[in-house]
Amino acid sequence: MKIAIIGLGVAGSYLLHTLSKEHEVQGFEMQKAGEFNAVCAWGAAKSEMERIFARINIDFNDYVFFNGSHINLELKGKIRKVGCKGLVTYDKHQLELDLTKGLNAKYGERITPNTFPSDEYDLVIDATSLQRVMLPKITDQLLVPCVEYMVEYEKLPYDDFYVKPFSTASGYFWYFPLMKNTAYVGAGDYYRKHMEELDNFNKKHGGKIIKKIGRPIRLSAPEVCQPFTQGNVVGVGEAIGTVFPLIGEGIIPSLQCAEILHRNINDIPGYVEEVKEHFKVYSDVYKVIKLKMNNKLSPYTFIKNSGAVWTTYRTMKKQEERFGLEVRVRDMAEILLTRL
Repeated sequence: MKIAIIGLGVAGSYLLHTLSKEHEVQGFEMQKAGEFNAVCAWGAAKSEMERIFARINIDFNDYVFFNGSHINLELKGKIRKVGCKGLVTYDKHQLELDLTKGLNAKYGERITPNTFPSDEYDLVIDATSLQRVMLPKITDQLLVPCVEYMVEYEKLPYDDFYVKPFSTASGYFWYFPLMKNTAYVGAGDYYRKHMEELDNFNKKHGGKIIKKIGRPIRLSAPEVCQPFTQGNVVGVGEAIGTVFPLIGEGIIPSLQCAEILHRNINDIPGYVEEVKEHFKVYSDVYKVIKLKMNNKLSPYTFIKNSGAVWTTYRTMKKQEERFGLEVRVRDMAEILLTRL
């Protein structure tokens, strides 16, 4: 087939790499090759990333910056240590560039539906994340504004990961170590109080800000990000809601979604059904988070939605290595039950 991929982030670059071996594929990315910017702390679970990239003969370990031992989780002003189970930060930018190296990839190319010749392709893959450039807009959008800094320190504030969920469960602050004395420091909050948290942290710990990135993250589950297709266009990754709503994680879910599309590239209806099945638990997580963010998670609604809460916990507990951290019911309960 002749295929166009719009967006060369985590899902788009993976698909350009894999599909180019079997089809005539052209990739388009609006950002320049050396200027990739997206709010993402470059954290992922090592075992799942190793599995995904071993299948295409890439050693993920070549890109790892930092191997975590534990997460410093701050709740109610106190730090508790949560064990890591393979949580790492990695050179996401370089890996995506390497996936497209030597292939038909055009950077600095902004695509719009009105000017792009979709009919010249058998299939157009929309991997444009939040923008969904080639697909209809989503009506039920849960957007969380986020800002992130890459910071260089003389002395690192923490020797490992640090996360501080906001008491409203409307977002959280993160500190993710990278290489040498650098880290990603960021925050996102539905109620737009994240800048206050960021400013306080930066005033306390100093450091030189190397880069600043700001854009929302969409937490809407795939169920409410339909349609996944329109004409010869099919969406993949964050464009169709593959962000785990509780923690805002999108890298591994987007890669899993890309794997599903690769398997079903000749059966798009089959792809749609497999995506719905694979990510159906996200709907339960989304329901709980949306209630919490809208101040509707009362004791009554908490009990009423206890099945969704339990599903969220059980899903993460059964897949601790997939999420890269120890999952404890008391931590989740304390985050969700604050202010009830």
